[in-house]
Amino acid sequence: MKVRLAKEVAGILPSFSLGVIHYTDVTVSTSPKMLQGRINLFVESLRLEHELSQITEIAGVQHWRSVFKRLGIDPGRYRPSSEALLRRLLQGNAFFWINSAVDVNNFFSILQALPYGIYDEAQIQGDVVCRLGQATDVYQGLNGREVHMEGKLVLADELGAFGSPIVDSKRTPVSEESKQLMQVIFFHEQLTLPEREEIMGTTARMFTEINGGLVSSSYIVTG
Repeated sequence: MKVRLAKEVAGILPSFSLGVIHYTDVTVSTSPKMLQGRINLFVESLRLEHELSQITEIAGVQHWRSVFKRLGIDPGRYRPSSEALLRRLLQGNAFFWINSAVDVNNFFSILQALPYGIYDEAQIQGDVVCRLGQATDVYQGLNGREVHMEGKLVLADELGAFGSPIVDSKRTPVSEESKQLMQVIFFHEQLTLPEREEIMGTTARMFTEINGGLVSSSYIVTG
């Protein structure tokens, strides 16, 4: 399975990239108490350090809102998933526990203020491209709504769009039966290459510590 960045995206965002990590033989389960404790502690510190009214001062939030504006997407209407998660937590809502893979994914998304996606490779058909959505790119989102992705940044395979830095589809979510996973980190342009590599390394180490398995490949996709 290959992942590439469409020329149309690279033309608008020349320094934009994706961090892609493929995992094999993982064991997805309920998140262990250790992970839950670490995440809850981080959420508490997040609330102490940031006010909801000042969320756009968080560097990652600020930079991703800029990315959306350059793509012609209204970040007030369609928020990056990382900002949506941060807003929910700063509003006083509890961290939403799903499973050990998704929980680690969401933890890193709020830690780094970057959109993260985690997908069951068994549900992906063929190679993957990050492109701008077309009129036919409509899917049932994990938020329970039908989402129309025309003009928005999406991940698509042979069957069409399944992922996005806004909301992912119900076609490719990770469950406790999933064994082969693909994780995608949506990097904004302000991060240096060493910073991107460090984020990927830290993410992969913690992910396999919690979920077992191996990193079969890890790479950065550029235009």
